[in-house]
Amino acid sequence: MKTLFEETRIGSMTLKNRMWRAATWLNMASDTGQLTKRQEKVYLDLAKGGVGTIITGYAFVIKEEQPNPNMLGIYDDSFIPEYKKFTETIQAEGVNIVMQIVYGGSFSSYLTDSRTIWGPSAVAHPLTEVVPTEMTQDNIKTLVSAFALAAGRVKTAGFDGVELHGAHSYLLSQFLSPYFNRRSDEYGGPIENRARVIIEILEAVRKEVGPDYPVFIKMHCTDDWDDNGLTVDESLYVALELEKRGITGIEFSGGNMDNENYPNKGPGRGGILKAEKQSYFAEATAKIAEHLKIPVISVGGHRSPERMEELLNATAIQYFSLGRVLHSEADIVNRWQQDKTAKPRCISCNKCWYKNGNICILNREPIVSTHVSM
Repeated sequence: MKTLFEETRIGSMTLKNRMWRAATWLNMASDTGQLTKRQEKVYLDLAKGGVGTIITGYAFVIKEEQPNPNMLGIYDDSFIPEYKKFTETIQAEGVNIVMQIVYGGSFSSYLTDSRTIWGPSAVAHPLTEVVPTEMTQDNIKTLVSAFALAAGRVKTAGFDGVELHGAHSYLLSQFLSPYFNRRSDEYGGPIENRARVIIEILEAVRKEVGPDYPVFIKMHCTDDWDDNGLTVDESLYVALELEKRGITGIEFSGGNMDNENYPNKGPGRGGILKAEKQSYFAEATAKIAEHLKIPVISVGGHRSPERMEELLNATAIQYFSLGRVLHSEADIVNRWQQDKTAKPRCISCNKCWYKNGNICILNREPIVSTHVSM
């Protein structure tokens, strides 16, 4: 019987347990993407708290294209020395650290009037209402190169691996989804074409980092756009093509970013205290995982070690990514190692997002009023 707390290996990585910290935008980096001491402390607390592998919040790969404020950057070599010190600090705790890299696209409300925002097609994002500029093939070549160069920097900086962000309606996931991708060239239409950009990026990344460096992708098992969306069968096709081309593992999320449906169909769903509402992408992910030889990581509403171990032994899912529960309690994995029935204090209220840094509402410092009553 497999357990959450057994040691495993993925290529060059040794993982002390099967739980990962899912990439989470902390809103704590500098304006230009540099790591801050405050941010580093968050990751160090996670490393000390028992999780086996940490995926950083997404880092943008093109300087002019920053989808959110105060997010990490990896768009030039100036980041490498700082990140080298950071990775050494985290790895000293016996934890793997993987950097997630991204091109945001139209899922952004940050400085959208002052920069060119690329998309597969000029389709308004349903949440931000941003209409991107349809990419030319030269733009696509620039994008592929930017991801490859960024992955090379990630490796040079000492990270244990790199993850491509191909989920949550950021640019790469938009290429996969018929909702966003209305192209009529070789990058649009059937899934074989819609997957082309991601395949080209993986091939370019592999040339940059070599055949053995861990390269992961976060993508959707399905995006719940009904007739206009990415299906489980299409996601399986993409996963198999990436497996052929040397992807190390796949983290499966899902859902979409529609104003109307987000609470019930988004990747971060609220109201999931009941067991039957948790692990909400696991069923679709398991259907894909049974056809893959590479490791599959499931993300989305995992709150119970007992449920995770049930999935671990009943499906081909091998690892579990946790977001909000670790956002609230960095040491929840240590607590679970002592007591698998321990309840997380996170209630999935989704009030983590905050202008002064994305912090669990239970962890914020109280605001002291400077008003003097007369």
